[in-house]
Amino acid sequence: VQLQASGGGEVQAGGSLRLSCAVSGSTFRINYMGWYRQAPGKQRELVAGISSGDITDYADSVKGRFTISREIAKNTVYLQMNDLRPEDTATYYCSVERIGYRTYWGQGTQVTVSS
Repeated sequence: VQLQASGGGEVQAGGSLRLSCAVSGSTFRINYMGWYRQAPGKQRELVAGISSGDITDYADSVKGRFTISREIAKNTVYLQMNDLRPEDTATYYCSVERIGYRTYWGQGTQVTVSS
């Protein structure tokens, strides 16, 4: 399984970015897709996730600002990020979980929000 994340960049506070993560390889039995982030000196944290049944969950800090979605036909998961804040600055990683297999990670994409 390979994950290719894209869409990061630098924006001013209040701006928007859309992250994409294309999944290729053995994509069967994927039951969860998520976006995590890690800021310097901090632990990696879950930002948003979506299950195979389209149930979503979000970190409290991004609720109402971020939206996770997926496009099954393209094996792609998205993270729409609106009203970005400096504290959203981090490296963002996508991941997928497959039933009976391990969690797979993308390479990370940098998001920088300036005030």
